[in-house]
Parts: sequence; C-alpha cells; structure tokens
Amino acid sequence: MTFNFSITKSTTQGRLGTLTTPHGEVKTPAFIFCATKAAMKAVTPVQMRSANTQIILSNTYHLMLQPGGETVKKLGGLQKMTGWNGPMLTDSGGFQIFSLGHGSVASEVKGRRSTNRPKTLLRINEQGAKFKSYIDGRTYFLTPEESIRVQRNLGADLIVVLDECTPFHVDQTYTQQSMRMSHRWALRSLNEWQTHDDGSQKLYGIIQGGVYPQLRQESCEFVNDHNFYGIAVGGSLGADKSQMHDVVSFTMEMVRKDRPVHLLGIGGISDIFSGVKQGIDTFDCVHPTRLARHGGALVKPANNQGTREHINLRNSMYREDDQPIENDCGCETCAWASKGYIHHLLKAQEMIAYTLVSIHNIYFMNQLMHAIREALANDTLDSCQKEWCT
Repeated sequence: MTFNFSITKSTTQGRLGTLTTPHGEVKTPAFIFCATKAAMKAVTPVQMRSANTQIILSNTYHLMLQPGGETVKKLGGLQKMTGWNGPMLTDSGGFQIFSLGHGSVASEVKGRRSTNRPKTLLRINEQGAKFKSYIDGRTYFLTPEESIRVQRNLGADLIVVLDECTPFHVDQTYTQQSMRMSHRWALRSLNEWQTHDDGSQKLYGIIQGGVYPQLRQESCEFVNDHNFYGIAVGGSLGADKSQMHDVVSFTMEMVRKDRPVHLLGIGGISDIFSGVKQGIDTFDCVHPTRLARHGGALVKPANNQGTREHINLRNSMYREDDQPIENDCGCETCAWASKGYIHHLLKAQEMIAYTLVSIHNIYFMNQLMHAIREALANDTLDSCQKEWCT
C-alpha cells in the first residue's frame, strides 16, 4: 500500500474518509490510542486488534530517551518491535518537552493550573530545546532535524514537525514569537524529511497560535501553503472546554479540506463530537486507558447513574454487582467479567484488573467512532450524540 487520503462524504456535520498507509487503512473519523513508550499499558497488540483498534501512536520524547531511536531501528522499528504491524503515528517530542518544562500544558482544559513536578526544560532558542532526561538527569538538545531523524528511526507511518507548545499563562506577544519560531522549525523539519524521503513516511504540520484568531489564521496559512501531508491542530486551546471548542471551530474554518486533520491530545466524548462536526478526522488522548488504570470504565449515559462519562468501579456500590460493565457491550471483558469481580480485582491490586477495564475502554472508544461514522453516513449524528454523550 501507498499513502492516500480520500473523503467519501462531507456534510455540515462532519466528513467520512479513508486514510491509507503502507501498514493499512484507517476509516475516519478515528481515535488514535497512545502507546506512549511503544506499548499499550496492560494490553497486548492482539487485544488491541480484537477491540477493533485501527491505529496507535508512540511518543518520540520518551523513546529517544529510552531505549533510543537507533536501538528501535535495530530491533526492526516500532512495527516489528511492538508486533503491531498496523497504521502508526509518532509525535515530535515537543509536547512532552514543553509540558514538562511548563508544568503540563494539557492541564489547561482540565482545570489544573499548577503542578509540583520538577521542571526539566533548561533552555529554548532558535536552534532547539535543551532539557534534562526525567530518567537519569542527562542533558539533551533536540532540534527539528534531530526530531525527524529519531522519528525516521522509529519508523511510524505518520510523523510530526517539532514545535513549541505554548502554555496557557503566556501573552499574545510571546504566543506570536513562539508560533513564528515553530514555523521556522517546521520548515527545517520539512527540509530534513524531504532530504531523506523514501516514501515510507508522511509529515504533518502543526497549527499554533493559542487562543488568538489572527495568529491561528497566520498559522493556518503557513501550514496550508507548505508541502505537509496532514494538518495537526495543536497549542494552547483555551482555559475551558467552551473556549477550546471555539478555538477549534475558527481554526477549522481556515484549514485546507484536502488533507487529513488531527486534533492533538483531545479525547473526551463531548469533545470528539464537537471536533467531528468541525471536520476533524482523527483524535488522540491518553484518557481512555489512563482512566482505566484508575478503575474508570467508559459507559453510555443510559448505563451511568451520574452525569460523568464513566463509572468508578472502585466504588463500594459495585462490590456485589454481578452484571458486566455494559450489558450491550461486545468487548471481551463484558463477555464474562462482572463489575463486582473487577471491583474485587481493583481492591486487591491484581494486575488483570487494569487489563480488563482497559480492554473495555478501548473497545468503547472504537465502537463510539464506528457509531459516529455510521451516523455521518446516515445523517443522524445528533441522535448518535444523544445516545453516547451526557
């Protein structure tokens, strides 16, 4: 297979497409699961496939520190090393470097504005970013060129330019300066990729600009005008979900319609429906599997006794519950495991508990995206949203 992106239907409610890579096809809209360190925590590639997963991603930052891009290449690249052998994406490392340096830019849409985590970003300038490894304290200097070289060694189908993720607490002046530096970094990333392009990977450009419409427009025009295969919407998206939806909305009005568009780091159910309606093709987030490791199981509103998108199986109310997480779920977990049993496993800190809940959440997200694709085909997205979203 070669690379291709085709839109099969486009409406005011979203668009259906197929993203083809050398390792397989992805029906869009789709969710990309985070195998951060080249592994889905507590879940095997076989279990990911059984849960209908189409595509996963790994993180350049973590893998360049351990075991290193060259080691991954010697082990056959991510596809062979992990046994996934399917469509795959790697990020550039920028998000992790700057989120660790600023205290997690992702926290802005989750209501957390501070952290006690040690800062590891030492210096950022036109050449790149100097930072300390969170593993052993060694100092690294990541440039746009080095990010592409590492991603080439990792061997994912889809790769991303290096950028600075602007944090929520900076002003418009800093955001503008950072965005324009990220544009220059993107050109260097693009040049490095084109110099060694062998047809096995495609490069995404990233739209920055914070919450400022004029900066978002400038960034959209930059990415639109250069030879990127896909578009990733990144950077600071606002102080809350409402502002985030607005930022994504006015950004999507300006992006090219002939390229796949990815929304970086966002995966709440309501956020996915909002993004789909704006024309987003793919999403990624650690939320489904991180939630599972804390005992949280994603459920439809009809199967929940509250207003959240999940239930907490650690709660004592599930101690003697002999029903599966969802009676109408087709995942391997719900086929035999009761909420009461999973509650016991969580309390006993048995490792299989995290596997069982993760499998359910992965299947849930894949079924959600399947339902969204069917709804787009049938022009019934609003009724689909009522079924899946609180």
